[in-house]
Amino acid sequence: MKNKLLRLCFILAIFCFGFLFATDVSSNPVKAENKQKLVDDAELLSSSEKEHIEALLMRLSKENQFDIVIHTLNDPTLPDTDEALMNYADDYFDYNDYGYGTNRDGVVLVVNMAHRGYWISTRGYGITAMTDRGLEYMKDQFVPSMSEGDYAEAFEIFANTCDDFVKQAKTGNPYDVGNLPKKDLGFIHILIALGVGAVVAAIACLTMKGQLNTIHPKNHAADYMIKDSLNITQSTDQFLYVFTKKTKKKNNGGGSSTHTSSSGASHGGSGGHF
Repeated sequence: MKNKLLRLCFILAIFCFGFLFATDVSSNPVKAENKQKLVDDAELLSSSEKEHIEALLMRLSKENQFDIVIHTLNDPTLPDTDEALMNYADDYFDYNDYGYGTNRDGVVLVVNMAHRGYWISTRGYGITAMTDRGLEYMKDQFVPSMSEGDYAEAFEIFANTCDDFVKQAKTGNPYDVGNLPKKDLGFIHILIALGVGAVVAAIACLTMKGQLNTIHPKNHAADYMIKDSLNITQSTDQFLYVFTKKTKKKNNGGGSSTHTSSSGASHGGSGGHF
């Protein structure tokens, strides 16, 4: 009887422990990684383009342990100001659980087609990797494609540029003032440029040569002057005034400017219209 009582107590203890453990797990669920890197609510991409961009963003994010996210929308109620789009982008990143590690490393590009505005929001290591000057360079790379309506190309350029910037930052020398990627023209482009330049120069020289056929050289400078046309009696130099133009010097110190989002997190970023 005593052994049966001990067994019953042991079983009850196991049951209670299991119940408490299950309750604790259910009340404190583990935050799952947000796997969707592309949210095209504005429907700018075809099905095949979405699959391609999503796969690219997923691969680059995992390789770098750095979230690269793109979100499009068409919301006319969102004010057409940089501040409004900045706040939206910051909150979208924060409240959708994006970002790797404790610092929530990552970047999101938000595009609102209602006003043709966009904003890049950086957080964690993104603030280090994508400086203010670096973001201006990035915008120059992908915004022209958006302006032309080629959103798939624009988003692919954005993703690959983010990848390049993160990898460069990990070398200890992020892209910034005085240290930006150099455009590679390529051997074929150089040959084409040289060929076109040579043809234009040849045509210009031949044209100018043809215009000089009626001109004959003179042996003396006096041959070019009209007799008694120059009679200088007096000359003076008089200082009249000086004109000074002042230009405010731009801050070229580099680095990233930051602000605080509604969640209390620090973000960097930049944006505009296209």
